[in-house]
Amino acid sequence: MLPSIQSRISTELGVREQQVAAAVDLLDGGATVPFIARYRKEVTGSLDDAQLRTLEERLRYLRELEERRKVILDSVREQGKLDTALEATIMAADSKGRLEDIYLPFKPKRRTKAEIAKEAGLEPLADRLLAEPQHEPAASAAPFVNAEKNVADVAAALDGARAILVERFAENADLIGALREELWTYGRLKSAVRDGKQEAGAKFKDYFEFTEPFAKMPSHRVMALFRGEREEILDLSIEQDDPATPPPISSYELRIMRAYGIADQGRASDKWLVDTARWAWRTKIFVTLSIDLRLRLRSAAEDEAVRVFAENLRDLLLAAPAGTRPTLGLDPGFRTGVKVAVVDATGKVVATSTIYPHEPQRRWDEALAILAKLVREHKVELIAIGNCFSTTLSRASSAPPSKLLKIP
Repeated sequence: MLPSIQSRISTELGVREQQVAAAVDLLDGGATVPFIARYRKEVTGSLDDAQLRTLEERLRYLRELEERRKVILDSVREQGKLDTALEATIMAADSKGRLEDIYLPFKPKRRTKAEIAKEAGLEPLADRLLAEPQHEPAASAAPFVNAEKNVADVAAALDGARAILVERFAENADLIGALREELWTYGRLKSAVRDGKQEAGAKFKDYFEFTEPFAKMPSHRVMALFRGEREEILDLSIEQDDPATPPPISSYELRIMRAYGIADQGRASDKWLVDTARWAWRTKIFVTLSIDLRLRLRSAAEDEAVRVFAENLRDLLLAAPAGTRPTLGLDPGFRTGVKVAVVDATGKVVATSTIYPHEPQRRWDEALAILAKLVREHKVELIAIGNCFSTTLSRASSAPPSKLLKIP
């Protein structure tokens, strides 16, 4: 059983669960992250904006995960297939991907070749060939030929048995999860220019013939490749192995074979089973995982792009707008006081304080004395006043509220 949502978030952020609970209450009440970070520090235990943003994102994800978990449990229960072990597995799933992998065998779907083969009574044939590979496939399939069930001959029976095994392999949650991570670790994204698009797509010329492992691709390159595909200049594909030295049987196919005890030991059904495992990978599992990994690659690239943009914006916003001059900043506040900070010419914080010039404290003279002392001690040349506070001051002054006030 997984811990509660708030407990998981507190562990991930390294903060107390009470802080998370307070922030969740504020978010559920309609408060925004900037508002909470600035005006509700005393409620959240001084969680900063980065922590709150992560908290908000994880809260949304984990709540969606729990909603989906409930839907899946109800669906499997209605099918009469929910036993104690399966319920425990579903309850232990800690991500949406893992949850969907577990649910895949039970998800309502259109009639597949495997379902049709099961209806024709071919599942015992598939089970026998997998469990007892010493039996010859054609001889084992002969008793299952039945024209009334649309199993016209031995070949049709074996095709149906193969379809059943392919679906079984593709719905093994643990196997699919391992294959997905292996492909993410060792897979490569390949791009090629479309015929006749060389001139129109000149800005993408660096990617006309390009291959790079997923793990090494920077976000800007991923975004450029997907943009080239979207503009119909590039064709993108996923390579599972190094094309210079392709193995006779890929590591992914071998992993499927090992999961089901398949090996070419010269037994009657070994070749048929090996071909079935390879067919499962090439026609079903690899196709599905390719879609998954494209989405994952795009999501990771977008997250990284946002992070880089945020860092650049932070540097821009923190740049000294009036040059390298000692500055005193006032952050507005009434009930919790006005926050004061002084930075030197290099931007280093050299002093902080809190003053209470307004209701309910009305410690005006004390506030002026503190400000005067800070100005003298640190040779302050500029005062920066936050919008809310400066707007209040401007009611009694003709000076523009956003203007930096120079100290005489």
